[in-house]
Amino acid sequence: MRDAVVVAAVRSPVGRRAGVLSTVHPADLSAQVLSALVTDAGLDPVEVDDVIWGCVSQVGEQTFDIARTAVLSAGWPESVPGTTVDRQCGSSQQAIHFAAAGVVAGHYDLVVAGGVESMSRIPMGSAVGDRSPLGELYTKRYGDGMPNQGLGAEQIAREWSLDRAVLDAYAQRSHQRAAAAVAAGSFAGQIAAIETPDGTVTVDEGVRADCSLDTLAGLRTPFLADGVVSAGNSSQISDGSAALLITTSEIAATRGWKPLARIHTAVVVGSEPNVMLTGPIPATAKALARSGLGLADIGAFEVNEAFASVPLAWQATYDAPIESLNPVGGAIALGHPLGGSGARLATTLVHHMRDRGIRYGLQTMCEGGGQANATIFERV
Repeated sequence: MRDAVVVAAVRSPVGRRAGVLSTVHPADLSAQVLSALVTDAGLDPVEVDDVIWGCVSQVGEQTFDIARTAVLSAGWPESVPGTTVDRQCGSSQQAIHFAAAGVVAGHYDLVVAGGVESMSRIPMGSAVGDRSPLGELYTKRYGDGMPNQGLGAEQIAREWSLDRAVLDAYAQRSHQRAAAAVAAGSFAGQIAAIETPDGTVTVDEGVRADCSLDTLAGLRTPFLADGVVSAGNSSQISDGSAALLITTSEIAATRGWKPLARIHTAVVVGSEPNVMLTGPIPATAKALARSGLGLADIGAFEVNEAFASVPLAWQATYDAPIESLNPVGGAIALGHPLGGSGARLATTLVHHMRDRGIRYGLQTMCEGGGQANATIFERV
């Protein structure tokens, strides 16, 4: 029986909007991460069977199959193909699922999964333009207008009785945990140095060690005048990329690679598309049921911090230990480069599992359109 294991996982630092990575073309950012990945693994890229790359706003600099452009930009042989995936915020997590399935099926021996988003250069919503992607049949069912994630986050906060103080306290904790991880060097082994016209970037830009509750409380609530969701308790608009090298245990052994983790279980679900952010709850249930594991078996959870209300509603539903939820901070502190976030979370999770001796970790993402991926990794 073939399995799928992660033998290397790297990511760029995450840059803030108009920040340190905004001067780097997203294909070039991807290329630098791909180069770092094969260097880390000691692999000749000619052996890579495919590159599966997540990207949400596939327009302008991020169109024309950015996966293939990134491969060629990295200087890899022209024989290495690439394909680009869009499952909204879960795009690169879905890339991991596709890569694992291909390895298990025998379609691939060595495959790279990851993704990128440069939200500075290609703003969120750019792919929509002035013509709606929603036709008459969709709007007849769900109403006119594009679903609003901020309003979905507000609705979740109301349904789970999460007030502003709770959301802001969670946001502060995300920054505190990320700052502690930076200070401890926890990210050092996973971050690829990125060359920019202004110098080398090695540190996540959005982490604020001095984040205060007073500052958070003073931010406006843009989605509802009397709402609780603010920029401070939401994910940051970011630039970033991440990649994982996936193969089988048998091939890893022949190469002398010690896998970081096995991809134990991979699932995806649909959820209500207007609220759209509750998908991680049923996705987690599906992953646990399919894996045969219980929540108590999982030692670390990465539930993407699109908005603070998302992981908090998830945590309240499962009564998961808060210390195991996003233990080194999440997208509120580190940033959320859409198409690259799933691979960033996976990279952070598998390194954390290795460093802390955690056997099982679970990752899940809410996604535009009302979907969610969930992945269980097993340390080996």
